[in-house]
Amino acid sequence: MKKPLSGKVALVAGATRGAGRGIAVELGAAGATVYVTGRTTRAQRSEYGRPETIEETAELVTEAGGNGIAVQTDHLERSQVQALVERITSEQGRLDILVNDIWGSEYLTEWNVPVWEHSLDKGFRMLRLAVDTHIMTSHYALPLLIRSPHGLVVEMTDGTAEYNTERYRMSLFYDLAKMSAIQMARSLAHELKPYSCTAVALTPGWMRSEIMLDHFGVKEDNWRDATTKEPHFVISETPRFVGRAVAALASDPEAERWNGLSLSSGQLARVYGFRDLDGSQPDSWRYITEVQEAGKPADATGYR
Repeated sequence: MKKPLSGKVALVAGATRGAGRGIAVELGAAGATVYVTGRTTRAQRSEYGRPETIEETAELVTEAGGNGIAVQTDHLERSQVQALVERITSEQGRLDILVNDIWGSEYLTEWNVPVWEHSLDKGFRMLRLAVDTHIMTSHYALPLLIRSPHGLVVEMTDGTAEYNTERYRMSLFYDLAKMSAIQMARSLAHELKPYSCTAVALTPGWMRSEIMLDHFGVKEDNWRDATTKEPHFVISETPRFVGRAVAALASDPEAERWNGLSLSSGQLARVYGFRDLDGSQPDSWRYITEVQEAGKPADATGYR
């Protein structure tokens, strides 16, 4: 059976780990050629000091059934981003899917610290990583993407517009970074509409990224042990779940109906019918609002 994204070319910017890796793998599973970027390679680590590499991600894409291509890229460096897009143009001649997932700020946020006490260096670095990188990547990549009818741009963030608008996300800088991605999707939607292309903002739920699993001292195969420390972790999802959300959007011939909207993995699962690796459909943001923030005991019944 032909895979729905066979012949399609994707760029997942920021695919070393977490959501970016999960998205890249699922696009590969759907048959796409996927360029995966990041700063950490087997020869060089970023300031994160984490072991995950873009080569590993590319290999996982290929193992899933696609064609994974790793390109070390610092998306704050214009020359590197320009060279990346020139390479895709030369090798593929097209770009159908752009996922702006660059973040790299897990260790920069000072939670529940007012702006007058928060480190400006860390705060401004966060905004550069979360905003400047996305804009720069779009600047260079979109002239190629708009050549393909029904091209898709996904701005990855944390929280839906509805959720974030009503809540303070515990840091001015974090708040601004995550709302910026949502606004960028809205702006890009207007600019891409004449080319029959679509831009959306997308958030995973409480994601079991490599960093989150390490935080709780668990692995994917025993992740439920973390609920003894944080019972509401019962609603968590793998990075592949949001990856399946992106693959579903990219495979939808009517994806333009979502143009400019803020979406979540759980919301799209109900529409497209995809499931997480364990067969469940976790709806984190509804759970967080109706159970966790309502002060109810942790119970994912009816939410996954």
